Amino acid sequence: MLWVLFLLVAWGAAAISCIRLCIVAARTGLLHDASADSVRKVPDGPEPTLYETAFLAGGPHRVVDLVLVTMHLRRRLLLAHTGWATVVDPEGRDEMERTVIRAIGPQGQSRIRPVRTAAATAEPVRALADRLVTAGLAVPGGAGTDVADAVRAVRGAALLVVAMGAVALLIPGQERSAGGPVVPLLVWFGLPLALTLGCLIIARMEIHPYSSWASPAGQRLLAASEIPAVKDHGGVLALIAVRGVRAVDDPALRAALGAHRPSS
Repeated sequence: MLWVLFLLVAWGAAAISCIRLCIVAARTGLLHDASADSVRKVPDGPEPTLYETAFLAGGPHRVVDLVLVTMHLRRRLLLAHTGWATVVDPEGRDEMERTVIRAIGPQGQSRIRPVRTAAATAEPVRALADRLVTAGLAVPGGAGTDVADAVRAVRGAALLVVAMGAVALLIPGQERSAGGPVVPLLVWFGLPLALTLGCLIIARMEIHPYSSWASPAGQRLLAASEIPAVKDHGGVLALIAVRGVRAVDDPALRAALGAHRPSS
């Protein structure tokens, strides 16, 4: 009856991972939001700003990347491919730009990585996040990351169930209940597999895509946003807000911000 131990492991992994996903989704309010608002269309109101779009698409670090590139393209900041930022114009045009300048420091030059980290946790970015959470467009504190991790755990549990079932079938000399050596095992291991797959299907219908920052309403808003053709600085900035620096063609800019465009 060694196969019973494998069955217990399979059931334990399936139950724990599915319960975790349900708890995380309920805690972040994503399941309620998705089900209650499924009939709603894109939220009414003005179009989101580039800063708001950047946060919904990529969180606080995406916002800082957008600010850095904006200042670089408008010659108020120099981003070197070596990973250094140099202030050209110390007068920021808005609070986000002034935050980046303060993060660079009084010497006017700093490595970009600590600047991104400091600016992403500064008060203006936190205030932007709070506004989006209050508007129902963002989840608090990047809680969607927990949902994505929980979904991956359920996927892993499903693979573990399959592996445990395969091992149990391959164990020689095990006494199995009447009805043939294979069918009872397939039934017993099929139950936790059905549980994990069913949980994944529900999660995909209710809360997919598993955004780390945008709520379902925010995701619909992003989906409705149109990215202009990359013909000028405005198109480049919109592309960065939605897709990040990796989507930009300029290799020096990607190198400066530590992004490497994936090969196609």
